[in-house]
Amino acid sequence: MDTSFVPPSRGVLIECVRAATTAPSLHNSQPWLFRVDPPAIEVVADAARRLPVIDPDGREHLISVGAAVFTLRIALARAGYSVRTELLPPPVCARVIAGFPRHADAVTEALAAAIPHRHTNRWPFAQVAVPADALARLRAAARQEGAFLNVADPAGRDAILGLARAADGWLRERPHYAEEIARWTGRNARHDGVPEWAAGPWDALEVMPVRDFVASPGARVPFEPHPTVLVLSTQEDTPLDWLRAGQALQRVLLTATLLGLAATPISQPVEVPSVRVQLTRRKAQMVIRVGYGRVAGRSPRRPLSEVLI
Repeated sequence: MDTSFVPPSRGVLIECVRAATTAPSLHNSQPWLFRVDPPAIEVVADAARRLPVIDPDGREHLISVGAAVFTLRIALARAGYSVRTELLPPPVCARVIAGFPRHADAVTEALAAAIPHRHTNRWPFAQVAVPADALARLRAAARQEGAFLNVADPAGRDAILGLARAADGWLRERPHYAEEIARWTGRNARHDGVPEWAAGPWDALEVMPVRDFVASPGARVPFEPHPTVLVLSTQEDTPLDWLRAGQALQRVLLTATLLGLAATPISQPVEVPSVRVQLTRRKAQMVIRVGYGRVAGRSPRRPLSEVLI
């Protein structure tokens, strides 16, 4: 039997990097760099894209990088290779290594097919309940990456949204918060940040805390009054746990995309330490709203020339 191993070409690995750049990130900051060294790709945290006001510890920074690591894993598996991933202390956060050829299983194929269709949706969702079996699949997706996903009951949902609104108000009063938001609104011609068209409207019911990506409120429309709210958490709270949380987040979001669900991160409550500790007995990493919504467009992405080392 021929056991020789021919690693994937540099071109194949670069296409996998291209897929990884579609991962979600805080304010679409895309804080990742990639070093291609066949058969491996190193994923490096781009320190220049930290958001020090709302993310002083770099927790969401590494969650974003972790989401790119998961996307890279799926793209490489779909390309026909076994995949081994080594998580490392920042700034080099991971080595994703291609092994012997292997056919992608049905789950991998489905997740890979969802990659270009996953977009953050900041618009109102339909007043339709998310089925229990869909929520069970999202919880299972988080477990596969070593994380936990709790579905808030009505009382818990209202409490979380109240905490989120309080956290949003606290963040707005932070020094330099407005300048940091302005940097990532994407109003100028650029290939990162959140464009004004993607910022979404403000909630006329004032239930949903909406990030102020624009200088003044635009359209006000009622959001769903009883959203489905999920809390993603980990047992511990180290930089490696943040990377694992990012991988879990992306598996959950891609699974939601497969199920026809829209999703929005509600990150304000995990950006205020005194609020974050109230969300769950574990270490809360992200709050997510899911439901059925309008089709959302793709936010701009950095060109490969900027992210390849």
